[in-house]
Amino acid sequence: MKLLKHLINLIYPQVCPACGNLLTHSEETVCLTCRHLLPKTHYENNLENPLAQSFWGQVNFQAVTAEYFFSKTGNVQHLLHQLKYQGNKEAGIFLGKQLGESIKNAKLFQDIDYLVPIPLHPKKEFMRGYNQSLVIAQGVEDRTNIPIAKDCLYRKVFTSTQTKKSREERWDNVKDIFDIKDYKILENKHILLIDDVLTTGATLLAAGKILSQINNIRMSVATAACTG
Repeated sequence: MKLLKHLINLIYPQVCPACGNLLTHSEETVCLTCRHLLPKTHYENNLENPLAQSFWGQVNFQAVTAEYFFSKTGNVQHLLHQLKYQGNKEAGIFLGKQLGESIKNAKLFQDIDYLVPIPLHPKKEFMRGYNQSLVIAQGVEDRTNIPIAKDCLYRKVFTSTQTKKSREERWDNVKDIFDIKDYKILENKHILLIDDVLTTGATLLAAGKILSQINNIRMSVATAACTG
């Protein structure tokens, strides 16, 4: 098996999706240099970090974290671009595993019952081939053994991209786009919403507002990256 993998790598050399350099035979998905240099937030143990504060007074999230800081043209951006637009699901699994490693021993995230990935509209998921937030959630599940509840929350409205919208435009674009299929499964549960990037928080806020209608639900948030 190792010989076969070595031969495949000779024909189709594997590159790091973060920096583009060739991976050595001992490296998997992301090179060791990038693993060391990717900018971690360390927010998983900080109840009052800036991300958590951004939701205060809007929706009651128990805890909020992101694994890495995101910047345009940075290596985290390259990873996310590979995941969302180049079909590189391994980049998303890597991000999820890193996030899972960070939260699995963090006190704020010890009683999570379900991972709930932010859903795509079926049309957009068909176009992309998969939901990137679900891929990240699969990486988190691999490290934490927390099950994924992927069919409870769904996106009922197809929206345009958020990338170039202002904070107000982002909220107007997503405020009524979600609904819930199964209320019962999430009653009396602590769920962890999973998304790729937290920018203004509009999408997570919209999801949190609809989910807050569920009886005795508790919600937290974890994303692969955040801006700022």
